[in-house]
Amino acid sequence: MQTNVNRQKHRSAEKNFKIKTHKPAFSVIPLGGMEEIGKNCTVVECLDDIIIIDCGLKFPDAEQYGIDLVIPDFSYLEMNAHKLRGLFLTHGHEDHIGAIPYLLQKFPDLPIYGTKLTIGLLQNKLVEHSLEKTAKLNVVPYHSVVEVDGFTVEFVVTNHSIADSAALFIRCEGGTVFHTGDFKVDLTPVDNQQIDLARFAAVGTEGVDVLIADSTNAGKAGYTPSERNVGESFHTLFAGVDKRIVIASFATNVHRIQQIFDTAAFFKRKVAVSGRSMVNVVSVTKAMGYLKFDDDILIDIKEVSKFPDRELVILTTGSQGEPLSALSRMASGEHRQVKIDSNDLVIISATPIPGNEKAVAGIISELMKLGAQVVYQGAKEVHVSGHASAGDLSLIQALIKPKYFVPCHGEYQMLISHAILAHKAGLPEGNAFVMQNGDILVVEEDEAYIAGSVPSGAVLIDGLGIGDVGNIVLKDRKRLSEDGLFIVVASIQGGKIVSGPDVVSRGFVYMRESEDLLQEAKELCEDIIGKHSDNSYDYNSIKQDLKGELEKFLYERTKRRPMILPILMYVKE
Repeated sequence: MQTNVNRQKHRSAEKNFKIKTHKPAFSVIPLGGMEEIGKNCTVVECLDDIIIIDCGLKFPDAEQYGIDLVIPDFSYLEMNAHKLRGLFLTHGHEDHIGAIPYLLQKFPDLPIYGTKLTIGLLQNKLVEHSLEKTAKLNVVPYHSVVEVDGFTVEFVVTNHSIADSAALFIRCEGGTVFHTGDFKVDLTPVDNQQIDLARFAAVGTEGVDVLIADSTNAGKAGYTPSERNVGESFHTLFAGVDKRIVIASFATNVHRIQQIFDTAAFFKRKVAVSGRSMVNVVSVTKAMGYLKFDDDILIDIKEVSKFPDRELVILTTGSQGEPLSALSRMASGEHRQVKIDSNDLVIISATPIPGNEKAVAGIISELMKLGAQVVYQGAKEVHVSGHASAGDLSLIQALIKPKYFVPCHGEYQMLISHAILAHKAGLPEGNAFVMQNGDILVVEEDEAYIAGSVPSGAVLIDGLGIGDVGNIVLKDRKRLSEDGLFIVVASIQGGKIVSGPDVVSRGFVYMRESEDLLQEAKELCEDIIGKHSDNSYDYNSIKQDLKGELEKFLYERTKRRPMILPILMYVKE
């Protein structure tokens, strides 16, 4: 199906905020979450006021060697720091709150608003960065309206794979924005808190200029099943099983965890928790009243050896195949307390995030090699998505009836699929904007258009370094990972080599089996240095000659191009 989707309909900068009628223009600027899964962050700006919706991170891809985390570029916010009025959070997943500690390092006085669990999880995260005492955190109940300069923001009940998720209805002098956050339509939620479709419809009747909506499952037909279905599958799997049961799930899926505790209690099993994030979430959500279970059902992971297998459930992290997760350590035999064998039933209660399929398949294979029975998505309904499918998304379009539509949270094909759904649901052709990070969507009273862009992109976190690793460093790391490193070391005095040249190979060839190659390389280095045998050594010239000649020599002999690092030391006479 063809659809007329606005993507690059640019206007001159002079027209960006031209007021044609009595209402001022406002703009929507995504700093993350477009054409990607993760680092969700959206700016809404009207006149001299800005609010931010979510501030998440994403994990590095395979080409970002050694990078720990990826966060949005805050350059535009820094340029407009005097306009910032608040950060509003839709829910507590890492891809929506994970970058907040880095944002607060730049804007420590920025007020933050979210529902009870969202703020609780954020506060726990800020402790790790020693920011919990200075952060201005505000808990907002559902149905409440927060007023800041230039904006009012209403928190509307939604369902997702984490409790206390909210949609945001935003009003400003220029118009209205409705942001769904990540959501699904669950009519039988575990906590009995249904998505507030009545409020969605009322908002639609009031009038919405821009709808921003989750696109993750836009390409999936039908409706996303209820979370309760997973609980029924757990009950079926637990029944009549004498094995120890190990369940891997997302730590923040509190409703899933609740159903695991409920099923364990029904079958009179104890629950042990493994994995730092799982331990933290269970502790926080139990203290806040989101998880409900008798204290005597929970045991320390160190005590599992004291109980028969038929009386145990082990709740663990690692559903995405993370190499250092508890489940991964169990699969490799490196977990201190849990040794997997044929008397284990392992349930992986998650679907692999795109890119993680190979890692998850590898863990499943290793668990099976140890004799475990493994159940994962496809064999039983042990996981349902937290995101709305095409039928749910069409329903939201029909309820909200927006003037303009911005699909968010998804790869490009997801965004396009969602735009097509919106047109099928009655959105006028040309009123869907498939945006890139940094695009400025300007909304005037009688039209909307893309008016250029602001700095965006990704900031890479490596250890304590924030943004100090760029493309050049990543290219070097990529080259090192592919062909290795070849080092030449020599000391020179009075125009003569007094030590070396010595050569060292790391990740290029095994030195003990390549003695002839290395000896020839040494001799070549001697000849190159010897050509510069006067007393006025040009060390840069020698290094360039060494790099060039060695690169040609090593490629001719090995068809590889290692990174070559010459180290020359000048010894005074």
